[in-house]
Amino acid sequence: IDYMDEYRVFTWDKKRFPDPAAMLTKLREQGFRVITIVDPGVKYEPGYKIFDEGMARDVFCKTESCEVYVGQVWPGRTAFPDFAVEDVRKWWGELNAAHVRSGLAGIWNDMNEPATGEVPPDAMRFEHGRQTHRRFHNQYAMLMAMGTTEGLLSEMPDLRTFVLSRAGSAGIQRYAANWMGDNCARWNHLWMSIPMALGFGISGQPFVGADIGGFMENGSPELLVRWYQCGALTPFCRNHNSRDQIDKYPWVFGETVEELCRAALELRYRLMPYIYTSFFRSSETGEPVQSPLIFQYQNDRTLRDLDDQYLFGSDLLVAPIYVKGETARQVYLPQGTWYHWFTGEKFNGRKWVVAQAPMEHIPLYARGGAVIPMWPSAPDSTMDFQPETIELHVFIPDEDVEDLSFLHEDDGRTFAFRRCAFYRTEFLLRRAGAQLTLDAKVTGDGFPEFARRHLRLVFHGGIGKQVEVNGERVLLESGSTLLENAGEAFRVEATLGSAV
Repeated sequence: IDYMDEYRVFTWDKKRFPDPAAMLTKLREQGFRVITIVDPGVKYEPGYKIFDEGMARDVFCKTESCEVYVGQVWPGRTAFPDFAVEDVRKWWGELNAAHVRSGLAGIWNDMNEPATGEVPPDAMRFEHGRQTHRRFHNQYAMLMAMGTTEGLLSEMPDLRTFVLSRAGSAGIQRYAANWMGDNCARWNHLWMSIPMALGFGISGQPFVGADIGGFMENGSPELLVRWYQCGALTPFCRNHNSRDQIDKYPWVFGETVEELCRAALELRYRLMPYIYTSFFRSSETGEPVQSPLIFQYQNDRTLRDLDDQYLFGSDLLVAPIYVKGETARQVYLPQGTWYHWFTGEKFNGRKWVVAQAPMEHIPLYARGGAVIPMWPSAPDSTMDFQPETIELHVFIPDEDVEDLSFLHEDDGRTFAFRRCAFYRTEFLLRRAGAQLTLDAKVTGDGFPEFARRHLRLVFHGGIGKQVEVNGERVLLESGSTLLENAGEAFRVEATLGSAV
């Protein structure tokens, strides 16, 4: 469906959206942010403001004879901005800045390979006709994202940007997230999304995901559920669908499918503190958010060719179901202790296990030694959500270890974290025989939106009925205890015994 005015970029269909700003304000009040598509193709139409302005500024790609290159995309005859030129990126950024003044939260760049229809792309030239298409084909989307991001920052300098791109090259991670383009509602495309995402991750792009359910073709309810269960545990999570296919909203397939998909998304929302921390670590170190197991366990040769399971963050092992009718699969667990997320069953690693996979969930394991922060429940919206309590799930290892985990908290919207407006809690978990110690060290100056007053420690594994917190004995209830902690350091000590 064309929500623009006949596919003219930076416009709205005024019949459907007579007052975009009022609509966006109302949606924001309901907890929704809105992002719109902006393609690079500008309709070749004298009288259309963006085209006329582009012609006057000489911003469009040329042919070898220095005529404006004309391709065929959604608007029909289409001209393309020459993003290899800095002034063109600046102009494009200004257009994006004006576009988001209506209340948009970000921009979605599509068709930016660039797609040119039946017109040979070799005819497109850059830098006012001096450079060939081959020179800039792989960089075009990144340069477009660069201009888009710079424009958004000029309009909203205090807010972090969000730009989504279909294409990109090395460096795109500095400006945009990526999705994997037009996939199909097929089981092998669900599988294919796993090694594709892992390749992105180890190539430097941590913010990536596939269209849940498949963009093209008509899938089955079972495929949609399995794709939601996998996609909810990937960095970028989005359902997307072509307009000429059946709808792929979960509720279209009935209450059972809707509830199963909702459960997958609720798990993602509860894991937001862990996911957010993983993203922050990635922004500092470059490590992937979704990574092949061999990235963390490089001395295990079994993992060299394993492409159908992965680590989400550093502490969760995900083994998606990607075969029709499958309700169990083999999973390889690397060295260490691993806990089945849904059953609590504990395994020693460096071996294969058969994991049961009823339609309610896919195989998911937590690493022994990890401290995984979670929200106690899934909010309807993450917008400005700052709960009073965060759960810390402590997975006790069987072996003697010293293990680091993190929780990063800030306002989630601005660049104030660069001025130490955050809390970073570092958890050091030590096991020495039957003695378990958890030390928490906090850095950062905090931030005004900080609302957390409590931490709930939830222990998984063999632990007695009481622990010492900062030297005082505390009785555990169902393996957990509530700490009065608002950005403060603490120490927990325990003697390991039988499970509660």
